[in-house]
Amino acid sequence: MLIAFVVLYLLVTIAIGLWAARRVHSSKDYVVAGRSLPLYMNTATVFATWFGAETVLSVSAEFSKSGLGGIIADPFGSSFCLVIVALFFARAFYRMDLLTIGDFYRKRYGRVMELGTSIVISISYLGWTAAQMTALGLAFSTLTGGEVSLQTGIILGAAVVLGYTIWGGMWSVAMTDLFQSVMIIVGVVIIAWVIGDMAGGPAKVIAAASAAGRFEFWPKAGTKEWLVFVTSFLTLAIGSIPQQDIFQRVTSAKNENTAVAGTLLGGAIYFTFAFVPIYIVYAGLMIDPSLGKLLSTEDAREMQQILPNFILGQTPLWVQVLFFGALLSAILSTASGAIIAPTSLVTENIIKPRYPHMSDRQFLLTLRLVLVSFTLAALLFALNSKKTMYDMVQSAYTVTLVSAFVPLAAGVFWKRANNAGAVLSAVFGLVFWLAADMLAGDATVPPPLVGLAASIFGMVIGSLVPREHAAVPAHETHGGHPHHKP
Repeated sequence: MLIAFVVLYLLVTIAIGLWAARRVHSSKDYVVAGRSLPLYMNTATVFATWFGAETVLSVSAEFSKSGLGGIIADPFGSSFCLVIVALFFARAFYRMDLLTIGDFYRKRYGRVMELGTSIVISISYLGWTAAQMTALGLAFSTLTGGEVSLQTGIILGAAVVLGYTIWGGMWSVAMTDLFQSVMIIVGVVIIAWVIGDMAGGPAKVIAAASAAGRFEFWPKAGTKEWLVFVTSFLTLAIGSIPQQDIFQRVTSAKNENTAVAGTLLGGAIYFTFAFVPIYIVYAGLMIDPSLGKLLSTEDAREMQQILPNFILGQTPLWVQVLFFGALLSAILSTASGAIIAPTSLVTENIIKPRYPHMSDRQFLLTLRLVLVSFTLAALLFALNSKKTMYDMVQSAYTVTLVSAFVPLAAGVFWKRANNAGAVLSAVFGLVFWLAADMLAGDATVPPPLVGLAASIFGMVIGSLVPREHAAVPAHETHGGHPHHKP
């Protein structure tokens, strides 16, 4: 019966995605939903994209293992990121009327930075997308009692996401995100109420977590632990700013004010509801302490099964239906956004410049072909990765933290930032991060922080070269390929 409900839910989701595809008449519709989303839809896309598998299954278990200090990256860093974007970047992004974030790097710095950052940002999405596919595989495997293997479940999940995203692009993502946001919020709130009541009520659950030291936030050790803590926060707080999915949600809004308000509201709702799965898991461990052994298994991915195992073993059918509906909503909404974002970048900023006379019809076809290709690449990554979803997401944003954030921020806020500074910033950041990672050992300073410092240094040094000897920014020339106007 439970499987029948899940299949029905998946069919409804695919139907909504296909219905939304009727609104796609151009590549601009496909990539940024025609820049026409009202506030409620814009907010829903921000929330649903960020509230993913790692929030429900991985962050919640990490809290039970390490407390608030262990989840500094998500939801604290990720929510803070949305606040930064809304207050400092949303208006600038929206006014530039660009299709992708790669277009920003071209317009501000030139073709080299456009190509380099588009490649780096696109690659960074592999880990995030793979995390969602892994979660779908875990959900399907758990639902069938292991009859569907994790690997087979991952493949089925990839097929479902691809099925409803390929035709409608951002319109399908926006419409299904709205439906899925409602499912997530209603589902997790009702489940929290039921399971919290089973554990003795919110006061008892909170008191137990407090007594166990789970509300300890700040590091208590020395400099090294503090630097690790800060790095974890910065990885998502600023490392996820130069990402196409955030850029797409900002530029999909119907106007500037909607772009700002939608991002702020989406971030606030995300931060609030990210703690609901945390509460559910801790209450579940109080009810069934035997599940706590999954927190200390050799394979860290095992702890992600605490919540689904508890739901299947300790709750009635209607709660199971709500839970898996909310879980699949969280996963599918994030996965669809995670594949459409790099697809847009690769098509607009890597492929199109080589074929400048491509018609809009050919551009749409290329978008869909790239979508399929990226989904297959993420699928291979998911099938071969041994990391938890929480770790996959942090790894994805480390790349953009050290190579793309500084050129983006400097390009918006520092007039002297130029092409030489941007290139040095990206190269220094990547090189020093990789070198520190290989040589780190037991080093005090985490490699991502080394890369970020090197990126800042590269930007300053490169941009302070006398103007007549520096590369001229693209916006002062007629260089670079023309912006795609669907």
